[in-house]
Amino acid sequence: MDWQTALAGASLLAWLYLAFAHGRFWRCDQRLRESEPDPPRWPAVAAVVPARDEVALIRASLGSLLGQDYPGPFRIVLADDESADGTGDAARGLAREHPRGARLRVVRTPPRPAGWVGKMWAVETGLRAASAEEAPEYWLLTDADVVHTPGNLRRLVAKAEAERLDLVSLMVRLHAGSGWGRLLVPAFVYFFQKLYPFPRVNDPRSRTAGAAGGCALVRADALKRAGGIESLRGEVIDDCALGRAVKRGGPIWLGLSRAERSIRPYQGIADVWNMVARSAFTQLNHSVAILAGTVLGLVLLYLVPPLVALTWPWHRDGTAAALALGAWALQALTFAPTLALYGRGPQCGFALPAAGALYTAMTVDSALRHFRRTGAHWKGRAGAGREG
Repeated sequence: MDWQTALAGASLLAWLYLAFAHGRFWRCDQRLRESEPDPPRWPAVAAVVPARDEVALIRASLGSLLGQDYPGPFRIVLADDESADGTGDAARGLAREHPRGARLRVVRTPPRPAGWVGKMWAVETGLRAASAEEAPEYWLLTDADVVHTPGNLRRLVAKAEAERLDLVSLMVRLHAGSGWGRLLVPAFVYFFQKLYPFPRVNDPRSRTAGAAGGCALVRADALKRAGGIESLRGEVIDDCALGRAVKRGGPIWLGLSRAERSIRPYQGIADVWNMVARSAFTQLNHSVAILAGTVLGLVLLYLVPPLVALTWPWHRDGTAAALALGAWALQALTFAPTLALYGRGPQCGFALPAAGALYTAMTVDSALRHFRRTGAHWKGRAGAGREG
């Protein structure tokens, strides 16, 4: 057996495992129903929205929260995280103009203590402000770029109440923008599902846990048992850390949404690159050994199949080419449901190796940024323990 056949065979075996034994990660079948049964009573909910320099998006996102048709008590706190662009003023203006504006309160974060990342300190500030009035039964943690359909909160609470879930989270539909974003954004969602297979996250017997920070409804008592936001104060990948912390005490659920969406566009490679590079090495626990293994794994999975298949005229190994084509076809097959979520045809699945190559480079760059001490920056500010 020559090296082409060995590599192509190993890649095909890996893809057979991923397609048929890795928690059905690629099927995109974890969704909220259009109408969940109403609970006997509607518990009180408080939404906390951390925002830093979001003046262009904040009226749309807060407007969608003010427009929720939730039957129970519902309040919204915007935690203005040292914005310099008038985000807080825009939110206060919306509160004055909107018929339900009394639901919205705007607070500004006090100086950030050492050891806290900016977003977590903003969330903590919002929780404290809301709790000072009347502690809710649920917290809705959502981002300043997310627009919700009017019935979203109602469905989230109904599911949590019906299934006694401690956390219900939705990965909202990201704005793919144009150009490379049309491939890289769906690929990001696909890779996230591969790292955290949603059916396993939703299985109480599985240790796999995660959440999507753009939309997470969590029981107040479950968050308290998990140590509160303070236990996440230094987390860069805060949503998955939240999922792990809450699942240790009770069941959680994570799904996909087509209707709830982010309105922050990813216009090209640079936008997606910075999003991934700021946290990918954190995902690998800042381990060079894990990084090396990850890079080798990504090469085997995504680059070996097209390289061996397309170089068949030179190596003339029909068995290797057939194995490589099988692995490449499984890539495309498993990518197709995520592409459909973003309105892309299944033929685009054969471009997944290009996305895999770029995400490999982003992961390596994330490590380089860490060692240069330029990692974990976001919106002009460094992460925990550093002043931005």
